[in-house]
Amino acid sequence: MKNRPLPYILPALVAIFFLFIPGSGRSAPPVGSPDLVPLIKSLKPVVVNISTAQNNNKRADEGGDDEEGDPSRPAPKGGPGMRDFSFKGTPFEEFFKRFFDRMPDQGFKSRSLGSGVIINSSGFILTNNHVVENASEILVRLSTDEEFNAEVVGRDAKTDLALIRIKAPHPLPEAALGDSDKSEVGSWVLAIGNPFGLEATVTVGIISAKGRVIGTGPYDDFIQTDAAINPGNSGGPLFNLDGQVIGINTAIFSRSGGNMGIGFAIPVNLAKQIVDQLKSSGRVTRGWLGVRIQTITQDLADALGLDKRHGALVASVDPGAPADKAGLKTRDVIISFDGHPIDRMHELPAIVAATPVGKKVDVEIIRDGSRKKLTAVISEMKDEAVVSETAPHTDKGPLGLTVSAITPKIRQDLELSDDMEGVVVTAVKPGSNAFTVGLRPGDVINEINRNKVRSLEDFQRLTKGLKKGEMLLVLVMRDGDPRFLAMKVD
Repeated sequence: MKNRPLPYILPALVAIFFLFIPGSGRSAPPVGSPDLVPLIKSLKPVVVNISTAQNNNKRADEGGDDEEGDPSRPAPKGGPGMRDFSFKGTPFEEFFKRFFDRMPDQGFKSRSLGSGVIINSSGFILTNNHVVENASEILVRLSTDEEFNAEVVGRDAKTDLALIRIKAPHPLPEAALGDSDKSEVGSWVLAIGNPFGLEATVTVGIISAKGRVIGTGPYDDFIQTDAAINPGNSGGPLFNLDGQVIGINTAIFSRSGGNMGIGFAIPVNLAKQIVDQLKSSGRVTRGWLGVRIQTITQDLADALGLDKRHGALVASVDPGAPADKAGLKTRDVIISFDGHPIDRMHELPAIVAATPVGKKVDVEIIRDGSRKKLTAVISEMKDEAVVSETAPHTDKGPLGLTVSAITPKIRQDLELSDDMEGVVVTAVKPGSNAFTVGLRPGDVINEINRNKVRSLEDFQRLTKGLKKGEMLLVLVMRDGDPRFLAMKVD
């Protein structure tokens, strides 16, 4: 038989049948959804629009200080008035976009930059540092359409927070600051701001994740949300359903510059610490330990003899720093600081920064498989290449890479300090274990298995007779930063 309609018609008839059943074929309205209208009406007055003016004679398309980029990375020194976020070398490269539209070419440039939240009835407003940085004028517009010039009380580029103030002739409504530590993944949140200049826009979503590290700086600990955040929301508040601020919206992940359901907010608990210091002194004082640390991978954990991946691996200790005076050494693994367990590396910088200057703290470490407890006195934190040619003295060892002695030419090309010792990686075989773990041309190898590499001869001696599959702990310097790598011999 050529025509057998029943197998094709029957599914269609069933689908049509269900369309006529009440509630079928369409999403049922959510049961028990909260009525947000009264809450939103009460919250809108505490959110403000912030616009700034900047003197700039450069054309935007010439780059420089007014070149467009992304709002969500720390502002470089002397850089633009918002965070210049390229995320080179990270998964976020080319995806983050600034929250602001390019303005026409003019000598005096004005931009509508973002949002803010009133945190005190006397006119204190919390926003992002990149919203007001380098501004010659700051204009704040309230929900009542009143406009006031604002002054900067203090800014902190490391957390991208700023405190500004307006002087109104009457008390202002103020937001309640919540406890971001108590907010949980899955909780409903509201974002209010001025996306694309559309004032007092409300979006709703949930907390998608907490503790996000997106590469903006040492204090990354973002709340991720799927509440729509767009250009102009930057600096605005993220509310919970109790009407409390739990975050300050600061970044988006986007291919187009618009919302893709991935936004990031600074936890309000971090903002509270910063605001108190900005209000009292206009600057932030942070504790300083004086170590450079890195994440412990499973390979590093195995090479260090750890029973699990935890803690922060000390890659170097600054001479004369509190860590040095306390006895901390390279390869130590910090597992507790001042009573706070350190499970992930990125937790340590924020804890140290929040420690009062002069305080004595216990630092628990693992050194060569044994636990030790040291005591450090915290100080105040102060504001803070490719090899061009193959050197004549090189070595092709069993590690899938070629290294060279540090010649005067290489030292100059790589801008290495006069006291830098080791060997320079000049080539890495694609597909080798050295390539897989991240060794690249220009890296300087300082140590192999805890043994100093001061010369090409040291490297040859330490790599001679290595067996396939043997695990090596290698300390390298890249652009002035130390880093441990765990790799197997090919």
